[in-house]
Amino acid sequence: MRRKIPSTDALIAFEAAARHLSFTRSAEELSLTQSAVGRQVAALEEYLGTPLFNRFKRRISLTEAGELYAKRVRENLERIERDTLATMAHRSAGGILELAVIPTFATRWLIPRLPEFYAKHDNVVINLTTRAAPFLFKDTPFDAAIHFGDPVWPGSITRHLFGEEITAVCSPRLLAGREKVSERDVAEFTLLHQSARPDAWRQWLARAAVHDVDSMKGQRYELFSMLVEAAKAGLGVALIPRFLVVQELKSGELVRPCDLSLPNDKGYYLVYPERKQNSPLITTFERWLVRTAREYVHNDAVV
Repeated sequence: MRRKIPSTDALIAFEAAARHLSFTRSAEELSLTQSAVGRQVAALEEYLGTPLFNRFKRRISLTEAGELYAKRVRENLERIERDTLATMAHRSAGGILELAVIPTFATRWLIPRLPEFYAKHDNVVINLTTRAAPFLFKDTPFDAAIHFGDPVWPGSITRHLFGEEITAVCSPRLLAGREKVSERDVAEFTLLHQSARPDAWRQWLARAAVHDVDSMKGQRYELFSMLVEAAKAGLGVALIPRFLVVQELKSGELVRPCDLSLPNDKGYYLVYPERKQNSPLITTFERWLVRTAREYVHNDAVV
């Protein structure tokens, strides 16, 4: 039976017109004439038997059906494009790996190490997309993910990379010439928080046996990368996973005002669905990532 699928050209023209709400701008994007885009959209509406746009004198807007259809068409065109690029990549011995990553882990740990990977695997492409929470692989285009938390992800294989140790850091300017201060002195500075871990300072202060201060005072930042920059700017003292500030601690841009750290029972994991456990591409990336993580723990984890 023949599938009820409109022409790809009509879908592409409709998606562009829906995104721009302009036949003129979509025609420019697609290197077509305005009338050609208009004909494609009109043919699609005739095929569907329902209007997709409200047409006014000099402007258009999506109908309710058009708005819903545009969203679905856009998602499916993007999926087809990803699948096409992945298939084209198989012309070589490599491929494309769609990886979901925690934002700051990607920018401050993974990306600086990727040149080493590409030096040995120049026929592999790793596309990074930020995802902070667990998800179902079957509902996404991702082949694997780097996850922080517990080693439990239903239907998936998890490989431990390393644990996490939270440490207090600040600009050396904040210490005014002092090399170290007490934990109570740290509590007198402005405390900088990461939004997703509102209890971090309370836990750190409890470990230091400092109970009579307001652990919630200070500014909050969504990402650890923001927290790093705020600490470097001298805005206060931040609690940050040590692996995210290794370079700043080595260079002296940041210092540890005291030696107390807060261990975390959670860790960082490479996760991928069980059905991909024999994928040569996943295996190649997994071997490199696990080895690189071990080298980090051995060489850089203590600063």
